[in-house]
Amino acid sequence: MIPATLRVSLIIAVICYFVVILYFLKQKALNLKYTLLWLVAGVVMGILVMVPELLMSVIHVFGIQDNMNGLFIFSIGFIIMILLSLTSIASRQNRKIRTLTQELAILDKRVRDLEERMRDREREERK
Repeated sequence: MIPATLRVSLIIAVICYFVVILYFLKQKALNLKYTLLWLVAGVVMGILVMVPELLMSVIHVFGIQDNMNGLFIFSIGFIIMILLSLTSIASRQNRKIRTLTQELAILDKRVRDLEERMRDREREERK
């Protein structure tokens, strides 16, 4: 069983967590599709904190003896899942940036070639 003071502290922490997430969403510091991952993690952690019996039954399925250890293991698990998700997002963005940079370089070269051709034509017309 989670001690009452710790349970209240964790509930307050989860509420603060949601306030911060919603504040970031309102300020458009986070995109909605990325915020959903954080909200799901918060909801699951909130449920596990508010319903300790569920936490105990899940912990015993995994063979963990202490409830607090189980809560910390689940917290670390959520953090790892979020980090993996953010790493995949960063990798996709990196690929997109690389592709856009290459396309921009190709377009820049085309523009320079066209400008050079225009200058050559103007020179020929002047002669």
